[in-house]
Order: sequence, then structure tokens, then C-alpha cells
Amino acid sequence: MATVVSGSDMFDEIVMAEERFHGEGYQEGYAEGSHIGVVEGRRYGSLHGAKIGSEIGCYLGFALTWQCLLQKGPDDKNSKKIKALESLAGMVQRFPYEDPTYEKLQEDLEKIRGKFKQVCSMLNIQSDFRIGTERSSLTF
Repeated sequence: MATVVSGSDMFDEIVMAEERFHGEGYQEGYAEGSHIGVVEGRRYGSLHGAKIGSEIGCYLGFALTWQCLLQKGPDDKNSKKIKALESLAGMVQRFPYEDPTYEKLQEDLEKIRGKFKQVCSMLNIQSDFRIGTERSSLTF
């Protein structure tokens, strides 16, 4: 009777091998997928963060340059434009660069974009900010 039990165990191992290998394969696949997901997420976050940083940097450079250009003239008619430029520069400088978990990141970014459009309208210039693989530019 002992041989029947050991023979039964041998067949159980053969029959259950598919299930065992399926479980082991699932665990290996899950671990590999998790690792690849982290790497891909980090790469996507870096790329998206760089695009936002480039856009914000262009807005700040734009505001500071126009502030310098408009302050050279003694006209009081430029005071509204200068205040709008100061507001834009202040919004950009308060933008939370180091906190990717900031809840209002997209909302604040949209406010900055809106202020940029307002300033461009006040200065009578047409803006076109594009970020792409081919070119990254701010044209006037």
C-alpha cells in the first residue's frame, strides 16, 4: 500500500505541475512588470516635467525681458503693462517646482498660461508656445 501512495504522489506532482508553473510564472511576470512600470513611469515623469519646466522658464524670461524693455521709457502708459508683467513673473516664481504631488499644479499652470496670454494681448504681440520633438519655441 505504501507504493500506491508514493505512486499517487508522483502523479499528483505531474498533474499539479501546470498549476504550480502557472503560479510561479505569474509571480515572476508580476515582479518584472512592476519593475518595468516604475522605470517607464520615471521616464515619463521626467519628460513631462522637463516640458513644463521649459514652458515656465520661457514665461519667466519673457516677463523679465519685457519688464526691462518697458522700464526704459518714462511713459506712465506702460505702468499697467509693467504691473501685469510683474504679476506674471511673481506667479512663475511662486510655482512649486520641487513638489510633484502639489494638488493644484495643473490649475496654477493654467492660471500662468492665462496671464501670459493677457500680457501678450496688452503688448499687442501674438504668442505661440510649442513644445515638440522637432522644435521648442516661443514666437512673436
